[in-house]
Amino acid sequence: MNRTLETNVKAIELRDLWRRYKSTGDVQARERLVVAYSPLVKYVSGRMASGLPAHVEEADLISYGLVGLISAIERFDLDREIKFETYAITRIKGAIIDELRSLDWVPRSVRARAREIEKANSKLEHTYQRAPTDEEMALELEISVDEFQEALLQISNSTVAALDELWTVSDASGDQVSLLDTIQDPDAPDPSEVMDQTDLKDRVADAIARLPEREKLVVALYYYENLTLREIGEVLGVTESRVSQLHTKAVLRLRSRLTAAE
Repeated sequence: MNRTLETNVKAIELRDLWRRYKSTGDVQARERLVVAYSPLVKYVSGRMASGLPAHVEEADLISYGLVGLISAIERFDLDREIKFETYAITRIKGAIIDELRSLDWVPRSVRARAREIEKANSKLEHTYQRAPTDEEMALELEISVDEFQEALLQISNSTVAALDELWTVSDASGDQVSLLDTIQDPDAPDPSEVMDQTDLKDRVADAIARLPEREKLVVALYYYENLTLREIGEVLGVTESRVSQLHTKAVLRLRSRLTAAE
Protein backbone atom coordinates (compact mmCIF):
# COMPACT_ATOMS: atom_id res chain seq x y z
CA MET A 1 0.00 0.00 0.00
CA ASN A 2 2.84 2.40 0.92
CA ARG A 3 4.64 1.59 -2.34
CA THR A 4 1.49 2.38 -4.33
CA LEU A 5 1.10 5.68 -2.49
CA GLU A 6 4.74 6.53 -3.15
CA THR A 7 4.31 5.77 -6.85
CA ASN A 8 1.23 8.00 -7.04
CA VAL A 9 3.04 10.85 -5.32
CA LYS A 10 5.95 10.59 -7.75
CA ALA A 11 3.55 10.61 -10.71
CA ILE A 12 1.91 13.77 -9.40
CA GLU A 13 5.32 15.41 -8.87
CA LEU A 14 6.38 14.52 -12.42
CA ARG A 15 3.18 15.95 -13.89
CA ASP A 16 3.82 19.16 -11.97
CA LEU A 17 7.43 19.34 -13.22
CA TRP A 18 6.28 18.79 -16.82
CA ARG A 19 3.63 21.49 -16.50
CA ARG A 20 6.10 24.00 -15.03
CA TYR A 21 8.77 23.30 -17.63
CA LYS A 22 6.52 23.32 -20.68
CA SER A 23 4.51 26.38 -19.61
CA THR A 24 7.32 28.58 -18.26
CA GLY A 25 10.60 27.00 -19.41
CA ASP A 26 11.64 26.60 -15.76
CA VAL A 27 15.29 25.45 -15.90
CA GLN A 28 15.15 23.87 -12.44
CA ALA A 29 12.10 21.85 -13.46
CA ARG A 30 13.99 20.60 -16.52
CA GLU A 31 16.98 19.59 -14.38
CA ARG A 32 14.73 17.65 -12.02
CA LEU A 33 13.12 15.90 -14.99
CA VAL A 34 16.59 14.90 -16.23
CA VAL A 35 17.39 13.42 -12.81
CA ALA A 36 14.02 11.64 -12.62
CA TYR A 37 14.43 9.97 -16.01
CA SER A 38 18.20 9.38 -15.86
CA PRO A 39 17.72 5.64 -15.11
CA LEU A 40 16.53 5.33 -18.72
CA VAL A 41 20.01 6.41 -19.87
CA LYS A 42 21.65 3.80 -17.66
CA TYR A 43 19.28 1.13 -19.00
CA VAL A 44 19.87 1.94 -22.68
CA SER A 45 23.64 2.36 -22.24
CA GLY A 46 23.92 -0.97 -20.47
CA ARG A 47 22.06 -2.82 -23.21
CA MET A 48 24.09 -1.21 -25.98
CA ALA A 49 27.41 -1.71 -24.18
CA SER A 50 26.87 -5.47 -24.08
CA GLY A 51 27.13 -5.63 -27.87
CA LEU A 52 30.09 -3.29 -28.33
CA PRO A 53 33.87 -3.87 -28.20
CA ALA A 54 35.49 -3.76 -24.74
CA HIS A 55 37.27 -0.47 -25.44
CA VAL A 56 33.95 1.38 -25.63
CA GLU A 57 33.29 2.55 -22.07
CA GLU A 58 29.75 2.43 -20.70
CA ALA A 59 30.43 5.75 -18.93
CA ASP A 60 30.94 7.36 -22.34
CA LEU A 61 27.68 5.89 -23.60
CA ILE A 62 25.89 7.33 -20.56
CA SER A 63 27.37 10.73 -21.33
CA TYR A 64 26.16 10.54 -24.95
CA GLY A 65 22.78 9.26 -23.82
CA LEU A 66 22.22 12.16 -21.44
CA VAL A 67 22.35 14.48 -24.44
CA GLY A 68 19.56 12.45 -26.00
CA LEU A 69 17.52 12.53 -22.79
CA ILE A 70 17.78 16.31 -22.54
CA SER A 71 16.77 16.64 -26.19
CA ALA A 72 13.80 14.32 -25.55
CA ILE A 73 12.62 16.40 -22.61
CA GLU A 74 12.93 19.62 -24.62
CA ARG A 75 11.10 18.25 -27.67
CA PHE A 76 8.44 16.07 -26.08
CA ASP A 77 4.86 17.12 -26.67
CA LEU A 78 2.66 16.42 -23.66
CA ASP A 79 -0.34 16.05 -25.94
CA ARG A 80 1.15 13.05 -27.73
CA GLU A 81 -0.55 9.75 -27.26
CA ILE A 82 2.69 7.97 -26.34
CA LYS A 83 4.54 7.54 -23.06
CA PHE A 84 7.55 9.79 -22.54
CA GLU A 85 9.68 6.76 -21.64
CA THR A 86 9.02 5.20 -25.06
CA TYR A 87 9.90 8.44 -26.83
CA ALA A 88 12.97 9.10 -24.67
CA ILE A 89 14.53 5.65 -25.16
CA THR A 90 14.51 6.19 -28.91
CA ARG A 91 16.14 9.64 -28.57
CA ILE A 92 18.75 8.28 -26.15
CA LYS A 93 19.66 5.44 -28.52
CA GLY A 94 19.85 7.90 -31.38
CA ALA A 95 22.22 10.21 -29.52
CA ILE A 96 24.54 7.34 -28.60
CA ILE A 97 24.52 5.98 -32.16
CA ASP A 98 25.22 9.42 -33.65
CA GLU A 99 28.21 9.95 -31.35
CA LEU A 100 29.67 6.51 -32.03
CA ARG A 101 29.29 7.06 -35.76
CA SER A 102 31.07 10.40 -35.51
CA LEU A 103 34.03 8.60 -33.92
CA ASP A 104 34.07 6.23 -36.93
CA TRP A 105 35.55 3.37 -34.89
CA VAL A 106 34.15 0.57 -37.04
CA PRO A 107 36.84 -0.85 -39.36
CA ARG A 108 36.16 -0.29 -43.06
CA SER A 109 36.73 -3.98 -43.75
CA VAL A 110 33.88 -4.87 -41.40
CA ARG A 111 31.55 -2.35 -43.02
CA ALA A 112 32.47 -3.71 -46.44
CA ARG A 113 31.85 -7.31 -45.35
CA ALA A 114 28.43 -6.35 -43.94
CA ARG A 115 27.49 -4.80 -47.30
CA GLU A 116 28.70 -7.94 -49.12
CA ILE A 117 26.57 -10.17 -46.89
CA GLU A 118 23.50 -7.96 -47.38
CA LYS A 119 24.00 -8.04 -51.16
CA ALA A 120 24.53 -11.81 -51.21
CA ASN A 121 21.47 -12.40 -49.04
CA SER A 122 19.31 -10.26 -51.32
CA LYS A 123 20.55 -12.13 -54.41
CA LEU A 124 20.03 -15.60 -52.92
CA GLU A 125 16.60 -14.76 -51.51
CA HIS A 126 15.55 -13.64 -54.99
CA THR A 127 16.95 -16.87 -56.48
CA TYR A 128 15.57 -19.35 -53.93
CA GLN A 129 12.51 -17.36 -52.77
CA ARG A 130 13.47 -18.13 -49.16
CA ALA A 131 16.11 -17.24 -46.60
CA PRO A 132 19.46 -18.75 -47.65
CA THR A 133 21.33 -21.12 -45.33
CA ASP A 134 24.78 -20.43 -43.90
CA GLU A 135 26.24 -22.92 -46.38
CA GLU A 136 24.61 -21.16 -49.35
CA MET A 137 25.74 -17.76 -48.10
CA ALA A 138 29.31 -18.98 -47.61
CA LEU A 139 29.36 -20.48 -51.12
CA GLU A 140 28.09 -17.24 -52.64
CA LEU A 141 30.70 -15.22 -50.74
CA GLU A 142 33.40 -17.76 -51.67
CA ILE A 143 34.40 -18.33 -48.05
CA SER A 144 34.01 -21.23 -45.61
CA VAL A 145 31.03 -21.53 -43.27
CA ASP A 146 33.36 -20.91 -40.30
CA GLU A 147 34.65 -17.73 -41.95
CA PHE A 148 31.07 -16.62 -42.61
CA GLN A 149 30.08 -17.13 -39.00
CA GLU A 150 33.21 -15.34 -37.78
CA ALA A 151 32.30 -12.41 -40.04
CA LEU A 152 28.86 -12.30 -38.41
CA LEU A 153 30.49 -12.02 -34.98
CA GLN A 154 32.75 -9.19 -36.15
CA ILE A 155 29.78 -7.34 -37.61
CA SER A 156 27.78 -7.94 -34.44
CA ASN A 157 30.53 -6.38 -32.32
CA SER A 158 30.56 -3.35 -34.61
CA THR A 159 26.82 -2.85 -34.94
CA VAL A 160 25.52 -0.01 -32.78
CA ALA A 161 22.15 0.60 -34.36
CA ALA A 162 20.95 -2.87 -35.33
CA LEU A 163 17.23 -3.13 -35.90
CA ASP A 164 16.59 0.37 -34.54
CA GLU A 165 18.19 1.80 -37.69
CA LEU A 166 15.26 0.49 -39.69
CA TRP A 167 12.89 2.75 -37.83
CA THR A 168 14.56 6.10 -38.59
CA VAL A 169 13.79 8.66 -41.24
CA SER A 170 15.16 12.12 -42.10
CA ASP A 171 13.29 15.24 -41.11
CA ALA A 172 13.33 18.57 -42.99
CA SER A 173 16.70 19.52 -41.49
CA GLY A 174 18.32 16.28 -42.64
CA ASP A 175 18.73 14.93 -39.09
CA GLN A 176 17.97 11.27 -38.43
CA VAL A 177 14.95 11.02 -36.17
CA SER A 178 12.79 8.20 -34.88
CA LEU A 179 9.46 7.39 -36.41
CA LEU A 180 8.07 8.43 -33.04
CA ASP A 181 9.19 11.97 -33.86
CA THR A 182 7.05 11.99 -36.97
CA ILE A 183 3.77 11.31 -35.16
CA GLN A 184 1.51 14.26 -35.86
CA ASP A 185 -0.85 16.14 -33.58
CA PRO A 186 -4.14 14.21 -33.63
CA ASP A 187 -5.91 17.47 -34.49
CA ALA A 188 -3.76 18.09 -37.56
CA PRO A 189 -2.72 14.84 -39.25
CA ASP A 190 -0.76 14.79 -42.47
CA PRO A 191 -2.25 11.96 -44.57
CA SER A 192 0.84 11.50 -46.73
CA GLU A 193 3.15 11.08 -43.74
CA VAL A 194 0.72 8.71 -42.06
CA MET A 195 0.70 6.59 -45.22
CA ASP A 196 4.51 6.60 -45.39
CA GLN A 197 4.81 5.49 -41.76
CA THR A 198 2.18 2.79 -42.19
CA ASP A 199 3.91 1.52 -45.32
CA LEU A 200 7.29 1.33 -43.56
CA LYS A 201 5.83 -0.48 -40.57
CA ASP A 202 4.06 -2.94 -42.86
CA ARG A 203 7.28 -3.64 -44.79
CA VAL A 204 9.29 -4.19 -41.60
CA ALA A 205 6.59 -6.46 -40.17
CA ASP A 206 6.47 -8.46 -43.41
CA ALA A 207 10.26 -8.77 -43.50
CA ILE A 208 10.33 -10.02 -39.89
CA ALA A 209 7.56 -12.54 -40.62
CA ARG A 210 9.68 -14.03 -43.43
CA LEU A 211 12.72 -14.62 -41.21
CA PRO A 212 13.68 -18.21 -40.31
CA GLU A 213 11.99 -19.24 -37.06
CA ARG A 214 15.08 -19.03 -34.81
CA GLU A 215 16.05 -15.61 -36.12
CA LYS A 216 12.46 -14.42 -35.73
CA LEU A 217 12.50 -15.67 -32.14
CA VAL A 218 15.77 -13.87 -31.39
CA VAL A 219 14.33 -10.62 -32.76
CA ALA A 220 11.18 -11.03 -30.66
CA LEU A 221 13.04 -11.83 -27.45
CA TYR A 222 15.63 -9.08 -27.90
CA TYR A 223 13.47 -6.19 -29.13
CA TYR A 224 10.08 -7.01 -27.64
CA GLU A 225 10.89 -8.94 -24.46
CA ASN A 226 14.08 -6.94 -23.72
CA LEU A 227 16.18 -10.04 -23.01
CA THR A 228 19.96 -9.85 -23.27
CA LEU A 229 21.86 -12.04 -25.74
CA ARG A 230 23.01 -14.23 -22.86
CA GLU A 231 19.44 -14.66 -21.60
CA ILE A 232 18.26 -15.54 -25.10
CA GLY A 233 21.03 -18.13 -25.31
CA GLU A 234 19.73 -19.74 -22.12
CA VAL A 235 16.21 -19.84 -23.60
CA LEU A 236 17.39 -21.41 -26.87
CA GLY A 237 20.02 -23.64 -25.29
CA VAL A 238 22.89 -22.16 -27.34
CA THR A 239 25.91 -19.97 -26.63
CA GLU A 240 25.78 -16.18 -26.49
CA SER A 241 28.03 -16.10 -29.57
CA ARG A 242 25.54 -18.17 -31.52
CA VAL A 243 22.71 -15.84 -30.52
CA SER A 244 24.86 -12.91 -31.64
CA GLN A 245 25.29 -14.58 -35.04
CA LEU A 246 21.54 -15.20 -35.36
CA HIS A 247 20.78 -11.59 -34.41
CA THR A 248 23.27 -10.23 -36.91
CA LYS A 249 21.93 -12.45 -39.70
CA ALA A 250 18.39 -11.30 -38.92
CA VAL A 251 19.35 -7.62 -39.06
CA LEU A 252 21.31 -8.02 -42.30
CA ARG A 253 18.42 -9.93 -43.89
CA LEU A 254 15.97 -7.21 -42.88
CA ARG A 255 18.22 -4.46 -44.22
CA SER A 256 18.71 -6.22 -47.55
CA ARG A 257 14.96 -6.81 -47.92
CA LEU A 258 14.02 -3.22 -47.15
CA THR A 259 16.76 -1.92 -49.45
CA ALA A 260 15.54 -4.19 -52.24
CA ALA A 261 11.94 -3.04 -51.68
CA GLU A 262 12.98 0.58 -52.05
